[in-house]
Amino acid sequence: MDAAAAAALADRLTETAAAARLPASLTEGDPWRPRPFRIDRWRRDLSDTFTVDLVPLDGPPLTFAPGQFNMLYVHGAGEVPISISGDPDQPERLVHTTRAVGQVTNAMKALRVGDTLGVRGPFGTPWPVEAAFGHDVVIVAGGIGLAPLRPLIHAVLARRERFGTVVLLYGARTPEDILYRAAVTAWRGRFDMSVHVTVDRATGRWSGPIGMVTKLIARGGFDARDTMAYVCGPEVMMRHAAQALIDKGVAAERLFLSMERNMKCAIGLCGHCQWGADFVCKDGPVFRYDRVAARLAQAEV
Repeated sequence: MDAAAAAALADRLTETAAAARLPASLTEGDPWRPRPFRIDRWRRDLSDTFTVDLVPLDGPPLTFAPGQFNMLYVHGAGEVPISISGDPDQPERLVHTTRAVGQVTNAMKALRVGDTLGVRGPFGTPWPVEAAFGHDVVIVAGGIGLAPLRPLIHAVLARRERFGTVVLLYGARTPEDILYRAAVTAWRGRFDMSVHVTVDRATGRWSGPIGMVTKLIARGGFDARDTMAYVCGPEVMMRHAAQALIDKGVAAERLFLSMERNMKCAIGLCGHCQWGADFVCKDGPVFRYDRVAARLAQAEV
């Protein structure tokens, strides 16, 4: 390719990036090229769920906002989108929690400390943290949906004086499926945060609530008229939780959900994650409820 052709191609790529409304941090580099990261820590959370802590091999850490995700590349297996689940105020370690459910995540599960991954990102819209300043905060998580919400919890607790009541409502299948058990226990021990956990099915010595997380919403403990709510979990759970929050009095424009779709390019070009008029990878994954409520009610959208 001669210089003129290369320049023309660069111009077309720049125009495409602008049309896709890429974040400035991505247009400064190559959003297609993974950066090499080394696994600094690997730990099993649940029988099918694990967490990797990554450190960069080629330069500064990746800064990110709560709710964003990265594309993780495993050599010989492929690439997969995974939400960032670490502390946004400590970006030196890039933390991802995932469940081994497919080819790439099962390949990741086989990796150990010292192995390398490719990382593209961060991508996507974040949880609106500053918009909640001065308001009560209700965080509703279902299952592994606690992972994309954990950076939000870190951010809120690091600025605790800026918020009113802070409530975490978490639902898991069984007591053995409670994610981040040590962190949940620590959060429950704080005097400035209210944490309630329910399970679908009790086992062993469980003496806590049993049933859907929506039952916890109904019990309240927050001023619904002055609440910002953040929800992540299985889609059916989010639909019911969102409706329960609306029924409680939370305004639809103060309710946010993190959606999951089959993302490939992560920059809104391939169309795999199209959801109605939006691309989940760049218009989401975090959406304001009033903008997607009708879409959520439709099957197979």
